[in-house]
Amino acid sequence: MKIFQVLIIALLITFPAQFVFAQTSAPAEDTQSWNEVQLAVPVNKKLDANFVGQLRFGRNGRDFVDENMAIGAGLTYKPKKYLQFAPSYAYIVNRPSPPRNAYEHRLNLPATLIAPKVFGFTFSDRNLFERRWRKPANSWRYRNRLQVERTFKPKDFEFRVFASDEVFYDFRARSWTRNRFTIGAGKPISKQLSLDIYYLRQNDGRNRPGDIHVIGSGLRIRL
Repeated sequence: MKIFQVLIIALLITFPAQFVFAQTSAPAEDTQSWNEVQLAVPVNKKLDANFVGQLRFGRNGRDFVDENMAIGAGLTYKPKKYLQFAPSYAYIVNRPSPPRNAYEHRLNLPATLIAPKVFGFTFSDRNLFERRWRKPANSWRYRNRLQVERTFKPKDFEFRVFASDEVFYDFRARSWTRNRFTIGAGKPISKQLSLDIYYLRQNDGRNRPGDIHVIGSGLRIRL
């Protein structure tokens, strides 16, 4: 696939077409659009180098609220068929309420266990530790995500459906602070491209906005 075709698809999926003036304070509840582009570059059979860009639009889809992207190298290492590690670094610019911006450096340390298929379903359990460098205080956070998915191939039309639930434990707050439920579907577009579309519901009583409805997309490119 030509590189300009990849860039055009990435731009279309990442940038929604709504830009207007936003309210000056963050609401307790919001509807947002999360859009992500992932690029995987195989190093060998067990190791990939990963690069991620993400844009999020909130305040009921009217304004840019969050951007995060991988600046350093992210890796996915699969030592065994049912085990993978994917350490990564992200630099995050967050806009909780305009014109104020917040900045964060984040180190992600996930390990994922993948169970053998049961009646065609694949179950996985991701355990993720995050080190967050930001103002007013640095912190650690633990995230556990359980996911189930299944691939269907009716009449050569391949697609997959998935659902997951993720809980967050904040070591600074010493409590479970957030829950995210996701349901969606994905389809390979070519050997190099696949697209996920999903709905996510977040509940969080500590942050603003904390309770969020999300319509999201994820474009995956594998060279």
